[in-house]
Amino acid sequence: MSLSFLLRRPFSTSIRCPYRIKNIPEDIVENASTTQPRKGGRPKDIQGIEDIKPKASKAVRKPKARKGNISLPVNRLDLPPRSEWRNYFPTGGMTLKNRISIANPETAALVADSFVPSGSRNKVIIEAYPGPGALTRALMQLPKERIRKIIVLEDAEQYLNFLNPLQKADPRVQVLPMNGFLWDTYHQLEVQGFLDDVETIPWNQSNPHLHFISHLPMDVLGEQLIAQLFRCAPEQSWLFKHGRISMSYLMHDWVWDRITASTEDLARCKLSVIAQAVSEYNLSIDPPLLLPYNDHFYPDATNPAYTARAENRRRGTPFVAGTFRPLQHQIIQPGMLDKWDYCLRKLFVLKSTPLKNAIGHLAPGSDVLKSYLAGDDVPLEQRTDMKKIIRNLNVEDWAAVVGAFDRWPFAPEELLVTDTFSRDDRI
Repeated sequence: MSLSFLLRRPFSTSIRCPYRIKNIPEDIVENASTTQPRKGGRPKDIQGIEDIKPKASKAVRKPKARKGNISLPVNRLDLPPRSEWRNYFPTGGMTLKNRISIANPETAALVADSFVPSGSRNKVIIEAYPGPGALTRALMQLPKERIRKIIVLEDAEQYLNFLNPLQKADPRVQVLPMNGFLWDTYHQLEVQGFLDDVETIPWNQSNPHLHFISHLPMDVLGEQLIAQLFRCAPEQSWLFKHGRISMSYLMHDWVWDRITASTEDLARCKLSVIAQAVSEYNLSIDPPLLLPYNDHFYPDATNPAYTARAENRRRGTPFVAGTFRPLQHQIIQPGMLDKWDYCLRKLFVLKSTPLKNAIGHLAPGSDVLKSYLAGDDVPLEQRTDMKKIIRNLNVEDWAAVVGAFDRWPFAPEELLVTDTFSRDDRI
């Protein structure tokens, strides 16, 4: 086979037989325009449109009413039965597809009592991502001496339809159509005076008067949200400007596992290190009390075998309820957060590599940091074990690495690798 033939083969035309315009007799064109082929027979002449017999018309079915057109119930102070939630709370679209909400009133009461237990007094609750408001209603039903104000942050209209009636029924409740992910939302709480009556407590004491509660969205933004809030503790920004306030979350157990992963766990990651550096935490209720998933949460679980979409595979994984409290002594010093982020990101890409081999990945020439961490002039009790793999480094080890990076005179000044958002969006 010749090379010229191979080169011509992919093309549909041939250089030997170029296409030519063919002369078609007029009588063939005329007959073709006035005949219509029949299945299995000869063409039948059509004289006019009246010769065409109309086919029997099929019965036209009336279109089904769209769920979006279902009128809202008159009584929205109470939530509709769980079996009707799909009529009012869609699970599709960019806004709602990653939202999980408590649907069982008894479960909501159990969680509310665990987040704001007996002995709590005059708390101001900020609740983000409440969904339809089952947990909000459970918080309202706690003894009134425990809670004096509930600020609800929700910007989805479908949920607001069932949240707005709550503020008419209880003067303690304020429903704000704001997004709990955005920095500006919390700035507006301050500017508009919603937190004017919240006492600021010195950092060496916990603040029992302000409490943040949230369902954590199941997408990457949910994990970013909690990661950003952890990062606010060392700088005492966000709501931490009022002191060491508690944060309580309903979250997937796989997020909890990443946060609490020990140095021996394969799940250990950047989030684990930051969370453990800035806070202490505990499960608020026993996880089996939230199982099986469909008995407690909405929307229903999706069988992973029937979908390839990641968010649906996660819908139905177990949930846990946990509470976090900032540590009094923060190992991440003010102004050092960017350097922690930089070192964590740079080194965790080599999470199975010994520190002695990975340290040079921080920046050109950073192998010199070995002497900062384990040199002969470093006291024996302060030396870092350079044989540890990155995933096995504990918080104290990371503090040593970041401290050495900070002291190194040739450390890069532009730390482009960071976990923080732009000022307009971060919280």
